[in-house]
Amino acid sequence: MLAVAPALPPHVHSQREITAALGPLLAGDGPRAAARVAAMDRLHRASGVETRHLVLPLDEYAGLGEFGRVNDLFVRLGTDLAAQACTDALHAAGLAPADVDFVLFTSVTGVSAPSIDALLVGRLGLRRDVRRLPSFGLGCVGGAAGIARVHDYLVGHPTDVALLVSVELCSLTLQRGDDSMANAVSTGLFGDGAAAVVMVGAAHPRHGTPGTPHPDGPSPAGPEVRATRSHLYPGTEGDLGWQVEASGFRIVLSAGLPDVIARYLADDVAALLEPYDLKPRDVATWVVHAGGPRILDAVAASLDLDAPALDVSRRSLAAVGNLSSASVLHVLAQTIAQGPAPGGDGVLMAFGPGVSAELVLLRWPGGTGEAS
Repeated sequence: MLAVAPALPPHVHSQREITAALGPLLAGDGPRAAARVAAMDRLHRASGVETRHLVLPLDEYAGLGEFGRVNDLFVRLGTDLAAQACTDALHAAGLAPADVDFVLFTSVTGVSAPSIDALLVGRLGLRRDVRRLPSFGLGCVGGAAGIARVHDYLVGHPTDVALLVSVELCSLTLQRGDDSMANAVSTGLFGDGAAAVVMVGAAHPRHGTPGTPHPDGPSPAGPEVRATRSHLYPGTEGDLGWQVEASGFRIVLSAGLPDVIARYLADDVAALLEPYDLKPRDVATWVVHAGGPRILDAVAASLDLDAPALDVSRRSLAAVGNLSSASVLHVLAQTIAQGPAPGGDGVLMAFGPGVSAELVLLRWPGGTGEAS
């Protein structure tokens, strides 16, 4: 990885401000509306989220309207945010748009044809023969799965440059009049954001080098991908995802999701690490999707991690909320900026609809191990 660039929309609000504005839209009218808003406020204050960035001014959500108009906003504003992330990532990597050979785009909060990756070609100046792969439906696992699938591509094309792009405008999926527990939780948890990752194959001249020099020194070198693992958990299809309705995307979110992670994750991590003669205690850096406090607690408990191991994920959750597929990429960017120990191993992970998990074994430059 030569560069990871997060991007956030400009409208940032405290959790209390967001709840005050959006809570009444969910609770509707009637004698119990005030009590339902008060319950949402308590729920949102326990979410681990302190601030979130929104793609629209807060007072415009009351008039979002029908799904088609909302999806038009997703395409227009999502393309703007994706372009910002890609431009920043390519600049940090010291590469031009014309250098990119492959683009993988992922989102689960809007749809378009042509997809946003196609719209970025002319916008950024990517080559007209660039290979593209748009993805919809991976949800929160999309950032981790994107890194894994880009890695797969680069194994087969070791001289190429690849660009992973994630954009999620979760606030546009707001469901008015739905005061269900799932919708109340999601309205207090998810934020808007994007991210882009520049990766190169093992035979590319820039492999293993830091990014573009800046006044305070070169950009920190990103990690190599050593291995990946995917797992689709049986019997969990109804635990997480969307129910697509005339009003748009209605959240499906089971309270049992942390239990799924607690049941399976330790075995998955062991299977990822075993070929490299590693145990969880040997992993110096954990890059975990900021899915919510209960998700992070389940990860820490199942792997017996020390409390500070997930500090970056918890700080990301507090600052921007859960950004779906972009979340783990924001955590990765913050982790790289902190400068993990040279030669150290890391595990990046996220969970999404299915229920699915994607794990990526990383190694930071400076050690003796080789990427697979």
